Amino acid sequence: MPFDLHDAAQGHDAALDRALSAIPPAWPLAATVAVNPFLGQVGEDFATAAARLARVGGIATTMPREWFAARIASGAIAEEDLAAALEAAPAAHRPESLAALRAALARPRPAPRALPTVAELVAEITGTDWPGIIADRLGGFAASWFDAGQALWPVQHRGALYASWRATALRDLTPEILGLPGFCAHVAATPAGAAAATGRALAALGVPMAARETLLHRLLMTLGGWAQLARQRGFEAELEGRTDPTLGELLAARLVWEEALFAAHAEALAPRWAEVLDAHAAPVAAGPEEALDAILQDAADRAGQRALAAKLAGAAAAPVETRPVLQAAFCIDVRSEVMRRALESLDPGIRTQGFAGFFGLPVAHQAFASDVVENRLPVLLRPSLRSCTAVEGEVPARIGARAKRAWGRFSQAAVSSFAFVEAAGLLHAGGLLRDALGLKRAAKAEPPPRLPEALTPEARIATAEAVLRAMSMTEGFAPLVLLLGHGATVANNPHASALHCGACGGHRGDVSARLLALLLNDKAVRAGLDARGIAVPEDTLFLAGLHDTTGDRVTLYAADHPPHPATAQAEAWLARAGALARAERALRLPRAAGGEAIPARATDWAETRPEWGLAGCQAFIAAPRALTAGRDLGGRVFLHDYDWRRDAGFGVLELILTAPVVVASWISLQYHGSVVAPEAFGGGNKLLHNVTGGVGVVEGNGGTLRVGLPWQSVHDGESLAHEPLRLSVHIAAPREEIGVILDRHPGVRALFTNGWLHLLALDEAGRSWRLGADGSWS
Repeated sequence: MPFDLHDAAQGHDAALDRALSAIPPAWPLAATVAVNPFLGQVGEDFATAAARLARVGGIATTMPREWFAARIASGAIAEEDLAAALEAAPAAHRPESLAALRAALARPRPAPRALPTVAELVAEITGTDWPGIIADRLGGFAASWFDAGQALWPVQHRGALYASWRATALRDLTPEILGLPGFCAHVAATPAGAAAATGRALAALGVPMAARETLLHRLLMTLGGWAQLARQRGFEAELEGRTDPTLGELLAARLVWEEALFAAHAEALAPRWAEVLDAHAAPVAAGPEEALDAILQDAADRAGQRALAAKLAGAAAAPVETRPVLQAAFCIDVRSEVMRRALESLDPGIRTQGFAGFFGLPVAHQAFASDVVENRLPVLLRPSLRSCTAVEGEVPARIGARAKRAWGRFSQAAVSSFAFVEAAGLLHAGGLLRDALGLKRAAKAEPPPRLPEALTPEARIATAEAVLRAMSMTEGFAPLVLLLGHGATVANNPHASALHCGACGGHRGDVSARLLALLLNDKAVRAGLDARGIAVPEDTLFLAGLHDTTGDRVTLYAADHPPHPATAQAEAWLARAGALARAERALRLPRAAGGEAIPARATDWAETRPEWGLAGCQAFIAAPRALTAGRDLGGRVFLHDYDWRRDAGFGVLELILTAPVVVASWISLQYHGSVVAPEAFGGGNKLLHNVTGGVGVVEGNGGTLRVGLPWQSVHDGESLAHEPLRLSVHIAAPREEIGVILDRHPGVRALFTNGWLHLLALDEAGRSWRLGADGSWS
């Protein structure tokens, strides 16, 4: 069936919608968060998604066979893991026996090859690199159109993306010079609207209905990070009940290029292009190669689960009934596991807890003298609270801050920059030398944030109660309770925000922690909590802090509150715990000569690996701390404290499964994609990065935007720092209640039953029950 131009113009093309939704979003550098690169494929099983991604991107979803063979030979993947994975695999294309599985493993996996685009076919005919030319021309335009303030000369004709591109392309003679005569005239003849241009191009290319979805997906994949950045706008709009046309308009521009190239070479292309369209029209289905890869991945995952089970084996730590001397609530981030274990080792009276780093406060925050409102919560949620930072003498301070910013812009402007360097360049020599030697001055802590006055006393009490119950923190309060957000200190690192708190939207966790401490120390809130059954002792102080994960140093915001006698001891414990954590992390970091050398890496301009971030993440555990206390989990596990006996109605369990687990899956699968398919889903080489538009990085001087994790974030130069295992989610809760929640959230259930994550329920007898693809427990 030919493409219906009217349907396309009216936005009724379901295949187009599916192709657009197949692209994962990517957030700008200012607030980078981990994104599951397979987000658009989670509705189908792992093997089928592998077949789809091979067709549209030449992408592998697992490691090469040699990697699995080496792990089997070393004993890391045992015979029992292979047998269990084989037994659990769907019958289609499954090897008949372990012997057949091993024989298949010995055969190298054919490299997946994407179906060619028109540009690729024309490149074969003419010898001109049209895919590279298109990437360069569209990339240069996109960098200007998406610019977030880096460019001092803004793009001309700024408007809707397609209209802006069309106005630019009408005057771009580069394609004609490089061998595509009449390109500008071709663009001039295209419809002025993106939907109509898409319909015309698909009609000219002769694309039948059955071939549309994966053909359009294929073209979107050629746009790399630019498509993902455009998809982020649509993703945000959908969360707010809106739509955004940006990605569809970018695709329209890409289609116009295909249309122009096809028109110029239609006769030579016709036979081969017909074959491509037939291949796109074929149903997407997993074959023997994808089925085998899925079994091998499952075996590797089971081996990781077996190793974790061995660490958790034995009786859980007996809960201490006496009042703790210190409580510290950390983010569930895997980097906190090392610090929590180190801190607890210093005194038996120290208790730590794990909770999502935004501490349950759905806050949009506006920093002092800033016009930018930052969403300090997971990107899956929408803010319902607004906070800001205020200082004494606010008006003069604000004027000073803005004057400083204006001076900085003046010093970089196209005309004034040359004279500025001549006249004032030497005045910056001292600062440059200080920064180069890592002698950066410590930044002053911002004054405490504040919630709006309009937030009623009843709303404050309700918010405080909801957070404490979600944290399973309703009794047994220590004299000092630390609420520790986290962030990272780095220099010369465009991806700095990726090392901050994902639960805080790619920002530091200080704002949420300080707001919650202020809320929980409020006398009226305390009285309201007492009336609701949460009695906080009068001598308990909640104190916020920031865990710097790069140097494992904790800053406490003691000035936010009246002095407390336990603060000095807490600071001493935190300093000792930080030293222990640095010593442990130094064993993994390349060129880290002892733990005390680690903080210096944060200010080294040339350091590509100031820390490992969440590399190595393997599992998520939601259970009482007694289950994991004292166990060395190697900084590889998300630890969320949860006691189902305190969870009346299982509302907290539902929150865990639908928010922290989903966020952790995005992190885990981003690391997985950046390792197994670095060309498509990785951030490239840090040594070649240039920031473009203030929104992302390119390798070299232009082209495709690189998103995902840079290679240096997952590889130490000799071997992988991240083992690509799918996340194993362990929940200590009744299976029946987990099932009821998954029935209410089919999208979350699909993550498990389609093989993107593993779900294991821990029962009272210490057994693990695995959720199968058919939804049953075994």
